[in-house]
This record gives sequence, structure tokens and C-alpha cells, in this order.
Amino acid sequence: MKILREFGEEDIKAHEPEMKVGLLATINPAGQPHLTLISTLRANTPKQLIWGQFAAGMSKDNILHNPKTGWLVLTLDKKIWRGKADFTHTAITGREFEIFNNMQLFRYNAYFGIHKVYYMDLVHQSGKEPLPMNQIVLAAIKSVFARILSPEKSENRVLNSWTRSLIDKLDNLKFLSYVDDDGYPVIIPLIQAQTAGRSEIIFAASAYREEIEMIPPGATVSFFAMSFSMEDVLLRGTYAGLDRRGGVLCGSINIDWVYSPMPPVAGQVYPPVEMKPVRDFN
Repeated sequence: MKILREFGEEDIKAHEPEMKVGLLATINPAGQPHLTLISTLRANTPKQLIWGQFAAGMSKDNILHNPKTGWLVLTLDKKIWRGKADFTHTAITGREFEIFNNMQLFRYNAYFGIHKVYYMDLVHQSGKEPLPMNQIVLAAIKSVFARILSPEKSENRVLNSWTRSLIDKLDNLKFLSYVDDDGYPVIIPLIQAQTAGRSEIIFAASAYREEIEMIPPGATVSFFAMSFSMEDVLLRGTYAGLDRRGGVLCGSINIDWVYSPMPPVAGQVYPPVEMKPVRDFN
């Protein structure tokens, strides 16, 4: 990726539409990467990003303990910006607060609005880049081929049928994050990814190959998949490195944690959380 230290006017303007994909990568207290969909994420000034909070979540807690973040913005015309930033502060009033709450999505919503704005100082950004769709389509076909020829390596039923269906749909969006040597999380588009059995994700390395080759084998990674109907799932596991599946060079992730970020109640899916009776009703 290119390394740019500021946003240009074109970048700031391109991030303004409400309909786009914004992803924020944070680091949890255990030092593991975490990915969150934040559609309000945008460049605000040449050296600052902002985003609005309307629901509680892990990412908000994570950045209070570790301000280093990775971020990604994908617009409807398939242009993408990525980079790293440092969380600095929040505000519950001011210009940016008014901008977010006057957006159509929040202005006429009787149930929720933006109640806090988060500010981040830009470390660097890639500049506008087109998604390499020809490479992605070819890599997706290769990933399907590799999936068919991949024997299931584990009997653990980590991924249920709904999760596998969401990930395996070719036109859904998928991304990987890991913590770089500098301590910042990195986000890599992995739209070509597929499931291989009930506990593994595989992806042909022919799209974003140089970046995939930089992921250290054995690293803990997070994997986020979403549909355009706003269904999504977050996985975490161990990156196993590159090997050939049916002659296709693929990266693979052994999944050991599944989380549903979707409302009305986000929560851990795997390992199963023990259900406990409610005894205190005060």
C-alpha cells in the first residue's frame, strides 16, 4: 500500500455518504485483533478521522485500553481506503456531533441516535484504491475449487450452517485483521474466502498476495464477514500459513471463537456460553 500522512479534499468528500462500509480494527485486552462494522467512520480533516456511537460494543472498550487502531472505508463504487490511526478522545456535543445526528439514518429515528463521537489522529492511509475485482473473482473461484478438494481437518462443529452459508456466498464481503509488528492492527480484504469444513477458513492467495504473505504463521487473526442485508459475523482463530489445496496456494485460519455482532443482542456463539438462571430481579 501507499503510505500517505494526510487526507486530501477528495478523500474527505468521498467518505461523506451514509451508505458505505466502515471497519474499525482494535486490540482487546488479551492482545488479539477485533473487527467492528462502523458505517459512520470517515475522514474529518487532513489528519483526523471520526465515527459515531449509537450502541455499546467491544471496540469502544478496547480503544480505551489501547488507542492503536486499523481502519477501512469501502464506498459503493468499489473504492477503498485503509490505514492506521490513534484514538484520542470523545465528545457528546459539537460540530461533528450535529453532523452525525442530522444524517437521515439518525435524524428521523425515534429509537436511537449518535450519542458520542470518537476522534482518531491519522497515522497513515493508503489513498483511494479500486478493489481489484478481476483478481478477487479469480481468487474466489480458486477458493471454491480448493474448498471442494479440502478434507475436513477437525471434527469440532465451530461454524454452524448459517455462518458457513454467509461466508461461502461469493458476493458477500470478508476481511481479515492481525496485529502488525508496530503494534497496530491491519485490515486485508478477503472477499475470496470460503469455509473448509466446520472449523476452518481458506482463501486463495492470488488476490492481495503480498499482504497475505506478510501475515505471520501462528498469529491470532480476526475474520469478519457481512452481507449487504447487514447480516454479519466475527470469527477469531490462528493463521496456519500458506499451503496448497488441490494445487491452489491458499491461506487458512483455524477458527476457535465465533461472535454475533447483530442486534438486538450481540454475543458469543462459540464456545457456547453457559446459560444461567436469573435470580436477582432488582
